[in-house]
Amino acid sequence: MRILKTSTTTYLFLVSTIGIIISFAFNTFPQHSLSEWLTIFALAGSILLLNHYPILLPPKGNSLSMDSSIFLACLFLFGLNITLYVLLINAILFSFTQRNIIWWKHVFNFAIYSLMIILAYYAFIFTGGKTGGIHIQNIIPYLISLSTYFVINVILIGIYFILAASESLMDVLKGIIKETIATYISTLMLSLVLVILMNAEKTLGLFLFTCISFLLSLAFKQHFHLFKEISEKANKDFLTGLNNHGYFKELLEKEVAAAKDSERPLSLVLLDIDDFKKYNDLYGHIQGDHLLQEFGALLKSEAERKNFTVARYGGEEFSIFMPNTNRKTAYSFMNELRKKANNTYYKGVEGLPYGCMSFSAGIAECEKETYSISELLNKADQAMYAAKDQGKNLVQIYNEHSEYTVGRSLSLEKGLDEAEQQLKIFLSKDVYTYRHSKRVYQYAVDFSRMLNLSEHERKTLILGALIHDIGKIEIPRDILNKKGKLEPHEWEMMKKHVTWGKEIISTNKKLEELIPLVELHHERYDGNGYPYGLKGKSIPKLARILCVIDSFDAMTTERPYQKTKTFKEAIVELRACAGKQFDPQFVGPFITMIKQLDNTCEESEEKVLSYANK
Repeated sequence: MRILKTSTTTYLFLVSTIGIIISFAFNTFPQHSLSEWLTIFALAGSILLLNHYPILLPPKGNSLSMDSSIFLACLFLFGLNITLYVLLINAILFSFTQRNIIWWKHVFNFAIYSLMIILAYYAFIFTGGKTGGIHIQNIIPYLISLSTYFVINVILIGIYFILAASESLMDVLKGIIKETIATYISTLMLSLVLVILMNAEKTLGLFLFTCISFLLSLAFKQHFHLFKEISEKANKDFLTGLNNHGYFKELLEKEVAAAKDSERPLSLVLLDIDDFKKYNDLYGHIQGDHLLQEFGALLKSEAERKNFTVARYGGEEFSIFMPNTNRKTAYSFMNELRKKANNTYYKGVEGLPYGCMSFSAGIAECEKETYSISELLNKADQAMYAAKDQGKNLVQIYNEHSEYTVGRSLSLEKGLDEAEQQLKIFLSKDVYTYRHSKRVYQYAVDFSRMLNLSEHERKTLILGALIHDIGKIEIPRDILNKKGKLEPHEWEMMKKHVTWGKEIISTNKKLEELIPLVELHHERYDGNGYPYGLKGKSIPKLARILCVIDSFDAMTTERPYQKTKTFKEAIVELRACAGKQFDPQFVGPFITMIKQLDNTCEESEEKVLSYANK
């Protein structure tokens, strides 16, 4: 059993104590006739039965229980005393039938229902509601009563989750309201239906309501299980029974977001069965399918022991993501798995080069500045192919400084040609943006030599610098070339160039690694940038570097809506904004480079133009 925090325990005690005291204080315990006692026990029994058979709602399996409908109907028909009796008897019966639930949860549950019922009743009475039947003039009191019932539930349960899980108030409230609002609207409708039925024929009405609810529960249960079965088929690979490619990426997206928010490690593995084509050629595709099934079963059993998620990524490729696991732990796991695969006999593997089942795997760890799951998958893919290039039957951890990262990527020369073609569109529309992009490109070439960047990072920075403003092609010419300060709506349109740029670059798969630079070069180190307000190391490193370069050139060249700064003034601005707009670790080296380019740090128009034409 999970040990509760002191604050949570105190809260449970206070709510339970207050709820029990108020429940007994507001119940005058009047004498009831035999008929009334039969009604009380019938209502309590119906609640007990319907709690055992809730209506399951796809897609998440949230349940709609009829207990609140019966409590509210009882409240509207018979008033507070009988409803509290029904609650008390139901709580006692429920505690005996559900002994596996810890005692304090029964007490807390009873206290919450007591508070909800009592406050909902007085909200109903104070707004002019009259008990004893269904009345058209009670519509507003019905709505207010249910709203009170709902709000009290959200507040009491929400506070518990905030204390127990240390979640933010807004996140908890949004989650509860999103999950329960439809349920409570249904509860109101059903409570009024029950009032009408019981008002016409008390016992028969309750019996019919219970039967209908029970049958709905069975029907929705079958529907829910059918939904789950179809969903699982849609999310599973037909051959191996593992998660399929699409569903794996959907799960990975959520895990990466959670890992970045909580700053917990997450490792991703891509692995490929070595020489599988040769195995297929030797024994045929049917035997190859058997090998995939058997190997998939091994992966699944080993991954499930560690609560890892595994999928068939495509063909003979498989993928695993490992929550709360750093790259070293992931490497140990995968190396042990590789040895186990080597030592496990599969029919026909003696015909393969290693004489056994083998695979090559690449591991990449999610970092705070990881831009997307595509970037993470690409890193794992590069590491996997590095393992193959080194002789197969190996596990390789992605290393951004390794030369293998260049091998499977677009070459710098070819990339520059493609980027240059994209950029030349500006020659006919906005010569300033064209020249600015060329200068930023040249700064990136020089600055990348100073920094400790891998060849892959250097290439990506240079290409990204060249086309970082490509999205401005979508901005009207009169805004791009406007003299003077932009209007607020014009500035909002100008800021959209990063999103439009991302969309343009996304159409060319060869340039997809440049997306973070195109989309995020206006993010600020202090979190006040756009489009997402990312902060610190959550901004990819190359985007942080490009932000310094781009801003310096923007400050030191003629712009329609901004006064030009000298090199000296721009350097002062860079230093002043280090730690605010810019990552401080890149400001110093960039200033050093600028001083090497111009020892006097005095700028002239000729010097800038000559630099643009380098």
